[in-house]
Amino acid sequence: MRRIRILLFLSEYWVLPRSLTIKNKKMRFRPCIDLHNGKVKQIVGSTLSDSDSATLQTNFSSQFSPAHYAQMYRQDNLPGGHVIMLGPGNEKAATEALQAWPGGLQVGGGITDQNAEQWLERGASHVIVTSHVFHDGQLDTKRLDKLCQLIGKEQLVLDLSCRWKHNGYYVVTDRWQKFTDLKINKALLLELEKSCDEFLIHAVDVEGKCMGVDEVLLELLAAAEVNKAITYAGGVTHLKDLERICQAGKSQLDATVGSALDIFGGTGCTYEEVVKFHKKAAE
Repeated sequence: MRRIRILLFLSEYWVLPRSLTIKNKKMRFRPCIDLHNGKVKQIVGSTLSDSDSATLQTNFSSQFSPAHYAQMYRQDNLPGGHVIMLGPGNEKAATEALQAWPGGLQVGGGITDQNAEQWLERGASHVIVTSHVFHDGQLDTKRLDKLCQLIGKEQLVLDLSCRWKHNGYYVVTDRWQKFTDLKINKALLLELEKSCDEFLIHAVDVEGKCMGVDEVLLELLAAAEVNKAITYAGGVTHLKDLERICQAGKSQLDATVGSALDIFGGTGCTYEEVVKFHKKAAE
């Protein structure tokens, strides 16, 4: 299957050698605070369901508050992390994290044109949007334009989390349960970068499973040559996976680490060594 994916990727995305489109861009570690039922958790994202909570696979549930993690990230100067509300009942917890580091964290999960400004007022540097602008399998340009007018594209992150289907990676919405018709490729990214400040892209097929990163997706994203920051998430198992992201992404892709981190109950890598990796990559 992997060989088939590589061949399909090369046939559609063959490009000339990459030139640096983001001046002096260095890979950054983007920390996360995933919230479920008001608690910091690490779950397998593909097991989220609106109808059956019994299918949810939880890797870790923290005894510490969201503010604890936000303060830790602030102390280590790791801006641009993601506070993700996985379903309802997380608004208070998300607000607590944002208030612990005003302007240092982004927030996503249920963001619409009705509440985006409110989350920015609560301290988010950016809002992360998916389902509101990708629904019924299509991109709703009217909703996207309205959001840009309300808060400015400089404070908008588009979540293009995706799964493999047939011949490529397609954006998925509604807790990653529904496929859209939007295929991740250079043309899509170049078009959407006109309406946002950053992209967040979870490799849903490997997210939360600590089974290694999706190198085909990484190569696709690096080849797109967009001018906006892209954060890759999914599958990081140990520090060598961060090195793979750095190499495959030509240092142009940022990365987040979840279930593998010791602060989230993982054994693959320590938070301390990931912070050291971040600082070294920034040199």
